[in-house]
Amino acid sequence: MQGFLHLSNGEVFEGEWITSKPDQDVFGEVVFYTGMTGYQEVLTDPSYKNQIIVFTYPLIGNYGINDIDFESEQPHVAGVIVYEGSMEFSHYNAKSSLKEYLEKWNIPMLGHVDTRALVKRIRSNGSMPSCLTNTPHLKEEFVDRTGKAVQEVSSKEICSYGSGDIHIVLMDFGYKKSILDSLLERECKVTVVPFNTSAEKVASLQPDGVLLSNGPGDPKELTPYLNSIKSIISSFPTMAICLGHQLVALTFGGNTEKLLFGHRGANQPVMDLIRKKVFMTSQNHSYVVNEPSLKGTGLYVRFRNINDGSVEGMAHESLPIITAQYHPEANPGPAESAGLFEEFLQMVHYKIRREKVYA
Repeated sequence: MQGFLHLSNGEVFEGEWITSKPDQDVFGEVVFYTGMTGYQEVLTDPSYKNQIIVFTYPLIGNYGINDIDFESEQPHVAGVIVYEGSMEFSHYNAKSSLKEYLEKWNIPMLGHVDTRALVKRIRSNGSMPSCLTNTPHLKEEFVDRTGKAVQEVSSKEICSYGSGDIHIVLMDFGYKKSILDSLLERECKVTVVPFNTSAEKVASLQPDGVLLSNGPGDPKELTPYLNSIKSIISSFPTMAICLGHQLVALTFGGNTEKLLFGHRGANQPVMDLIRKKVFMTSQNHSYVVNEPSLKGTGLYVRFRNINDGSVEGMAHESLPIITAQYHPEANPGPAESAGLFEEFLQMVHYKIRREKVYA
């Protein structure tokens, strides 16, 4: 059964439905992911909310879907595009095929698409609105579904996990389960709170530190919450990842901007400008911090992307704040940058020791 991807620049790519053909047109921003593995983590990463993901690796689905590698309870992508989708899996942990999993959630997958040509278009023209349809002619206008994505994926209530001596509040803008797991593995008690939780409420939870999570969309959509976020991160040792990193820049007066096609994959080289070391990272984002805008904010660049020189992380001159545009929890991807969690917890322990001295 033929299916079509319509791009907002007027181009159309033809393929065949691997899943059942959708009952209605599916709109989303078309982006591409370069990793060879990790499709299950990508599908369930809330940062991909309302996006149509193109997998550049030609064979996707060969190890199926398991019960272990989910980053949230459900997939968040609007649609999937592959060159070849293998529905015969051979992994000992697999419980279902990729096709079965996507059909369970009514997410269409279009195969036999010239993904190499499609990715070249995205690299040249940028990520753009797109639509998956059953017809070669699009009858309706493109629908922008990028706004309010954080509200759709964030927790609706406060939940606590673990029982460690260190208490971390995880502000949920669309967090990956691997971030929570990384804190629990380091014997933290973690309280997950909705993205719009007030500074007063966070303070009442008496955390030792705060982590601002990843999440979907434009960070400037959250401008109404910046004053509250600034109050929170100025009061507690803070770590921020991806969208959280961008929000830290905005709260102190910096600016963010959209990349042409973003960073999505598990092979992005990043340099730690303090330790003078390069490590490989997993990334998924469209927006970056504008470096010149950091002048006078108290923030400075700690990590830099080797490929394009973009800001990959910051620290504050006087406050215990450290941020990463990349994903130190990885999943999928290399775990070389996981030490950032230890650095964050060292800041937390330092604050606790100081409070005991002055008590």
